[in-house]
Amino acid sequence: MYPASTTKIMTAILTLENCGLDETVTVSYDTVMSIPDGYSSASLEVGENLTVEQLLELLLVHSANDAANCLAEYVGGSVESFISMMNTKVNELGLSNTHFTNSFGMHDDNHYTTAEDLATIMRYCIKNDDFRKISGKASCAIPATNKHEARRYSSTNNMILPNSRDYYSYLTCGKTGYTSQAGDCLVSCSYKDNLELVCVILGGKTVNGVSSRFKDTKTLFQYGYDNFSVKPLLNQNDVITNIDIKNGTKDTKNLDLLAGNVLEALVDNSSTFDTLEPQITLNEEIKAPIETR
Repeated sequence: MYPASTTKIMTAILTLENCGLDETVTVSYDTVMSIPDGYSSASLEVGENLTVEQLLELLLVHSANDAANCLAEYVGGSVESFISMMNTKVNELGLSNTHFTNSFGMHDDNHYTTAEDLATIMRYCIKNDDFRKISGKASCAIPATNKHEARRYSSTNNMILPNSRDYYSYLTCGKTGYTSQAGDCLVSCSYKDNLELVCVILGGKTVNGVSSRFKDTKTLFQYGYDNFSVKPLLNQNDVITNIDIKNGTKDTKNLDLLAGNVLEALVDNSSTFDTLEPQITLNEEIKAPIETR
């Protein structure tokens, strides 16, 4: 399916992995003029100087396509080289159903992904704290530059806007997307009760001004939290098993093996663990003397 502007999460993570946030980027003629009519932009001007962080905010909060191309040219040396970097990262992540032809999600029959692949990319992206912070902003403020007065933008993701009817308090970050061919798209993350979930909506529809991507995302997140939990299978210092110690005395030949840490797992809420038995493999035969605690 077509990812539209959810493509920008790949553009963002490659930028973060190759640049410092305080580096200065100068907008070129090509990056501005190559954006087709009808695609969103921040009206960047040729010769304008912005930091990488400011461009990332415009990219992920305002979904500015000119910011995407500007970063692509800066990171890759050219937009074409950056696109190669995008597809190299796709291969590194082991994704066989994704291919990018541009940095911002312009429609192209050869620019495609799947919901599963996009979820994998998002899981990779959220390992980066700066990505989390920027893509979780409800708005961004760009101070005056050498070419433009100060600007402020609200996020295109209604689920992160407190005054929106689509607001979802557990949402932590995300990226919207739309083209007529791709429909309404949204890749997002939420966190509740020690459980983080990733949700991807592709091909959504807007009816009477209401986009299905927000409602469907809430429904899927709620399904996840209703049916799955992170639960402890073992607590620290739980007795896992008892073993015999070779050469041990009468009082010390039996030794309890304790759990060194809490062992947690994502489980179905309908599951029970009454009959759960650990399987212990010892690396070598244990013999006295041995230190206990």
